[in-house]
Amino acid sequence: MFVKAIEAAAHFTRAIHTISKSFSSDDIIPGAATLFFVNDQGYAITCKHVVKLLADAEKINKNYHAFKAERDKLPQDGSFKKKLKGLRLKYNIADKSTIQLKYTFVNCVDKMSGMTWHLHPDHDLAIIKFNDFNTLYCKEFPIFKKDSKDILQGKFLCRLGFPFPEFKNYQYHDNIDEIGWNQSGPRESPRFPTEGMITRFLGDRKGMKYGIELSTPGLRGQSGGPLFDSDGKIYGMQSLTKHLHLGFDIEDVEILAKGQRKKVSDYSFIHLGQCIHVDVIKDFLREHNVEFKEE
Repeated sequence: MFVKAIEAAAHFTRAIHTISKSFSSDDIIPGAATLFFVNDQGYAITCKHVVKLLADAEKINKNYHAFKAERDKLPQDGSFKKKLKGLRLKYNIADKSTIQLKYTFVNCVDKMSGMTWHLHPDHDLAIIKFNDFNTLYCKEFPIFKKDSKDILQGKFLCRLGFPFPEFKNYQYHDNIDEIGWNQSGPRESPRFPTEGMITRFLGDRKGMKYGIELSTPGLRGQSGGPLFDSDGKIYGMQSLTKHLHLGFDIEDVEILAKGQRKKVSDYSFIHLGQCIHVDVIKDFLREHNVEFKEE
């Protein structure tokens, strides 16, 4: 049903990869999000919460670099642990605090001087502009649905994104206490589609429709990915997933499992994807004079 549409959406959908490290662990935690380009001028859209994470990276890294600079000057004597504790309080670094966070855009541009972004004031939507690139690694762009009147309950739609971070092109440099990217290991993760039926619509406090709810969850890493129909036309963008308690709870029920009787409990939830409505996206693009196609 969505075979050709997924192939079409793949032309303009890209992954954002992140790596992070906490203070008390040498392990690097990979993460992912999604964006999709809207034109050949380097404009793309993603979630506001994704852009805020990217913006936080600079603050997090600067804070830890400042901490390291002071830490490395401490005398290695009997007062070291006490002074180190004081430094951690000064820089607000707990054991589980994220101390390093880095990101990269996969197959987006050859180079850039930086990014410009616009955050929607009310909804989980952001525009990203890649600045001063030579080559944009995207030649085909989405077509947004022009008439939203026939976006109705029961319509089946598809999302595309990168929910499973299987890339391995990173490492921890113990000698300088720094995480970073490298050229070894796979640098991409496979794209992953999920389908769902429109169940309900989301409205804001003013009674304006801003979102589409789907019968299936959007997966972590799909945030910022396109929502489209079987023709590949854009209906929205995956934003978040909410969890509703079904009330089908069981507690201390005895079952027979692997030849043994056990008591189990289970609390059931339904996980519903929430997407930003295409009309909200188009209005925001127009507000910032970003060109796009609709049909």
